Amino acid sequence: MSKPSRNERGQQAEQLALTYLSQQGLQHVTSNYRCKVGEIDLVMRHPQHGLIFVEVRYRAGQSHGGALASIDRHKQQRLIRAASHYLQSHGQNNTPCRFDVLAIEGGTPARIEWISNAIEAS
Repeated sequence: MSKPSRNERGQQAEQLALTYLSQQGLQHVTSNYRCKVGEIDLVMRHPQHGLIFVEVRYRAGQSHGGALASIDRHKQQRLIRAASHYLQSHGQNNTPCRFDVLAIEGGTPARIEWISNAIEAS
């Protein structure tokens, strides 16, 4: 039996993240929002906090710093630009929003860490 491809692992991680966040009371808005400046894995809505742009990071282990260590400054800027594009294109410029990271470390069961306000847009 072959190992799942990187793309398949990413899709599985995003589905796990969506399920987890939905169980926490967030409403799914869209997945894999793509535009010319970047991509957002999940856009969720929180009843009190508005839109939440979620970056899902999966790592099999900590050997390369884990999932959180993989979000460098360049990736953060691409997320911020993609979120700005999303807000503008959906007429939601005044909607409160934040950037969260859902880090998934492989294993059985997988370890999930949800970091609210993980990225600051200035």
